Order: sequence, then structure tokens, then C-alpha cells
Amino acid sequence: MAAMSWWILPLLFALLEGLICSATGTVLLTQRRILQANLVAHGVLPGLAIALALNLDPAIGGWLSGLAAALLAEGLIRSHKQQQEAVINTVLAGSLAGGVLLLSLLNVRVDLEPLLFGDLLTAGWRDLWQTLLAAALSLGFLVSNYRALVFSGVDPDGAEAAGINIKRLHTLLAVVSTLVIVSAIAAVGVILVIALLCAPAVVALHSSLSLKEASLKAAAIGASCSAAGFGLSLALDLPPGPLIGLSCLLLLLLPRASQQRN
Repeated sequence: MAAMSWWILPLLFALLEGLICSATGTVLLTQRRILQANLVAHGVLPGLAIALALNLDPAIGGWLSGLAAALLAEGLIRSHKQQQEAVINTVLAGSLAGGVLLLSLLNVRVDLEPLLFGDLLTAGWRDLWQTLLAAALSLGFLVSNYRALVFSGVDPDGAEAAGINIKRLHTLLAVVSTLVIVSAIAAVGVILVIALLCAPAVVALHSSLSLKEASLKAAAIGASCSAAGFGLSLALDLPPGPLIGLSCLLLLLLPRASQQRN
């Protein structure tokens, strides 16, 4: 029985990450903040380097560093509203460069493969509890700010004119999304987090009439991608992270191929 059950915790973790990342990605996409996910995922490197040098928990260092990058980008976007993508990409590049520089200055070695693709098979109960906490906070944020998120997603200028504090809303979104992303990176890696944040949300939004419907559909799609990738990894004896990432890509390619045949 023990030999057959070793995969249960990694599978549970993969399904949970598929649910939470995809639902959070839907909110980020409707708020035009999906690039922020890429920024946070790469912005963890400076904090990771400092935490490792000080023998601290890398997750804490990564969360603080990723959040700092997200908040810096939010502040700069308000000064450069028409160049949002350029601002985020610039902060991303600066964060990544700062992380690489710190690794050299602090003489810290980081294995890039686990950082990029994670290792679901080494996920433990601590990782699961961190993800459950991130899921609870993300759900609480979505429920308590649902109307504001819908309004600002459709008409941000009108929402601000109606008295919605857009600055506060986006700051809270940055905090919650950073927690979600960092809680997943340790086990599933940067590449997989970005894939799960984006692909299911894109597909779900095409066939949804509300943010709630889109979030639920994206969560179900993300969990399905995670299950498919994990199942293939068991059958083919390959790492699950890259296979889940490829399943997200196929999610976008299959409808396109179907349209071309028609």
C-alpha cells in the first residue's frame, strides 16, 4: 500500500495548484495585470539569494522579494499609465539582474532546473499547507472584492470615478497573487506557475459571461491540465512539471487546429 500511495500527495498538490493558479490568473487577466505574474515569478530571485545566504526560509525571502517587485511596478505604472507593459518588463529585468548579481556577490549557488520547473515529487505537507493558506486568502479576496473587481475589469476609469479605490484594489491583488505564485514555485517552478496562471484563464474567458463563471471554469481546466500532466509523468516516467506546462500549451493549440480544419 505504501508503495502505491507515494504519488497521492504530489497529485493532490498538483491539482490544488491547478485550481488556485488558474482562478487567480483569471482575475489578473481581467484586471490587465497578467504580466505581473511573470514579474513576481522572476522577482523572487533576489530574496531567494539573500535568504539562502542568511540560512533563512527561501519561501519568505522569495515572497518579500516578489512582492517588492510587484509593488514597485504598481507605483511606476501610476506614473507611466500608457506604458504599463514596458514598466513591468523593465522591473522584471531589473529584479532578475539584481538576483543574479546577489548570487555572485553572496557566493550562493542555486540550481536553476528546480527553480524553473520545480519538483512535485518532493512536495511535502508544509508545501501543501502553504498553498491552502494562499488559496484561502485568494478566495477571501475574490469574494470580498468581487463587485469592485468586475467593475474595474470592465471600466477602470469609471470604477475610480464611482469611488472604488483602484490603488488599494491592485495593491491587495499584488499581495495575494504574490503569495499564490511563491507558494507554488517551490514545487512546480516558475515556468509551470506562469502556464497555469495564463492558459486556463484565456480558455475560460472565451466562453464565460461573468468573472465568477470564468474563475470556476479556469480552476477546473487548470486542475485537469495538472492531472493530465501528472498522469503522463507516471506513465512515461518523466518529470511532471514540464509535462503540465506542455499540457497548458496544447490547451491553446487544439482549438486553433480545430478551427483551421474547419
